[in-house]
Amino acid sequence: MSDPITLQVNGETHNCLPQVLLPDLLRQLGFNPRLVAVEYNGEILHRQFWEQTKVQSGDRLEVVTIVGGG
Repeated sequence: MSDPITLQVNGETHNCLPQVLLPDLLRQLGFNPRLVAVEYNGEILHRQFWEQTKVQSGDRLEVVTIVGGG
């Protein structure tokens, strides 16, 4: 088994296994991937690319929950 990698999510340090896909990481962290927007290393990452994005050591993610209402 590979050693865990370290990344930043909303300013906090988290560890996960290498080569984890972004939607899987979001679920592991308790987010519903359908209800969040993700900034990945300073750029908004469009949802169409999430399934191909494998997080790497040192990545910085900002996860924002989308809130509905009026």
